[in-house]
Amino acid sequence: MEEPKPATDEPKYRIRALHTDRTVTVYQAYRPEIGLPAAREGRFPAAWKRDRMTWIKPSFLWMMYRSGWGTKEGQETVLAVEISREGFEWALRKACLSHYERGFHPDQASWKRQLREAPTRVQWDPERDPRLQALPYRSLQLGLSGEATRRYADEWTVSVTDVTPLAHRVRDLVRTGGPDAARRLLPREEPYPEPAGLLDHLRVGTP
Repeated sequence: MEEPKPATDEPKYRIRALHTDRTVTVYQAYRPEIGLPAAREGRFPAAWKRDRMTWIKPSFLWMMYRSGWGTKEGQETVLAVEISREGFEWALRKACLSHYERGFHPDQASWKRQLREAPTRVQWDPERDPRLQALPYRSLQLGLSGEATRRYADEWTVSVTDVTPLAHRVRDLVRTGGPDAARRLLPREEPYPEPAGLLDHLRVGTP
């Protein structure tokens, strides 16, 4: 069956995520030695490096694209990490774009200074469909470092769930039952109710 075309009115830059009135779910993938204890304890273990940059992704299918459905080396355990919306929005307000955009940033030197000083950074990559093909609109990736990494692990995290079995079920359905059957298992990601101005410094051009 042919993959349905995405809605043409979907904004290029928008956060789509599974969220409640207090939390938002993001995805990461780790080797089992990190991922399994994190899911079992509901928090990241001491072996998880709090002094390194880590990237979180609100899009389940982009995580599937990045991790090869949880099969790439070092990404065999896919985690759904529920974090506070307060922390998520703090990270977005503190973020800068991960790449220089002429006409959006005053100049390359000021962008480099922002990148060096900001505890978080954002990049927008093509969203993916169930076959992991690129869509014409973008998915947010949020990189955390320094203070943001520590807050994420020790303050913002509400729950950690191993969703590797879900990743494998969705993959198998895409291959055997088609994208429509697989789509019914996907997390319900809806537009995030962002406060006014939250992403103005992170959207290039007109949203």
